[in-house]
Amino acid sequence: MGTVTNITNTKFSVGDLIHHRLFGYRGVITDVDRNFQLTDDWYEQVAKSRPRKDKPWYNVLVDGSNHSTYVAEQNLKPDDTLEPISHPLIKKFFSKLENGRYIRSKPIN
Repeated sequence: MGTVTNITNTKFSVGDLIHHRLFGYRGVITDVDRNFQLTDDWYEQVAKSRPRKDKPWYNVLVDGSNHSTYVAEQNLKPDDTLEPISHPLIKKFFSKLENGRYIRSKPIN
């Protein structure tokens, strides 16, 4: 899974706050894939709602936990609370929350 910053036809981008439609958790997007990039075994075991593989998928840090997850776009909606995400890796990816969106940390050279 490579980090892609400008993918067309996606509803969300890196730094966006999201809410999972089925499971109700909040999170922040750390990476975007044009389509499903994990294994068929993972899909069979984890993706119980069988979302389309040919649509965008997102890596998400889950608020209030130390988990990250991989989620199909169809299961996400924008998070309206605009509250900060509590996750131990948030500072690895982002430098600050600004206007309801996380700003990516500057690359370390």
